[in-house]
Amino acid sequence: MLDGTHALFYLGPVGISTAVVTTWGIMAVFILTAWFLSRRLTIDPGPLQIAVEGVVQAIHSAVYEVLPRRADSVFPFVATLWLFIGVANLSSLIPGVHSPTGNISVTTALALLVFCSVHWFGIRIEGLRRYLKHYLSPSPILLPFHIIAEVTRTLALAVRLFGNMMSLEMAAFMVLLVAGLFAPIPLLMLHIVEAIVQAYIFGMLALMYIAGAIQTLEARQPLKEE
Repeated sequence: MLDGTHALFYLGPVGISTAVVTTWGIMAVFILTAWFLSRRLTIDPGPLQIAVEGVVQAIHSAVYEVLPRRADSVFPFVATLWLFIGVANLSSLIPGVHSPTGNISVTTALALLVFCSVHWFGIRIEGLRRYLKHYLSPSPILLPFHIIAEVTRTLALAVRLFGNMMSLEMAAFMVLLVAGLFAPIPLLMLHIVEAIVQAYIFGMLALMYIAGAIQTLEARQPLKEE
């Protein structure tokens, strides 16, 4: 059976793995779903629109609780992370499909997105010069420690999600070997809960990192007009 590291085909010298193909599939599903739902929005919503609006409102409320002054700016990125990782984690429930988040290259890419977003939001608020200056605060001696902290927390994000999802799939496989047909329903529930929890943790950590950068800068200077 193929796992997420095997190349299905090549684009020139670049091998396209099953994890990449699954990721493209999830992206296509999101694009088509967004297109379909946006064409059917009504003032008097039906059950589907109510459910979607409930999910969006729940995510926005979570972001607002952490960053009330910047919730609208940060919400699209954090919501996309939560939804993508949640669906990616659950994709392994489809027979023959491996979760892309069980591949270290995918989780590393997600962690790098978070790393870049932290600096992007910080630079957007303060400007490049002022943002870089905060790495020298309260003393230039701490600059190496700031850099180490940025690198290690990004690495921890990638490894945490990868390790949890890989171990979940391995545990499910071992339980099925031992318990056979008696295991599927409890195992299915465990997988769903764990997939949602891991997506929530990753998104919340990303939100906290962004909030930490923004609030540190805003503490030094009054909020500017966006």
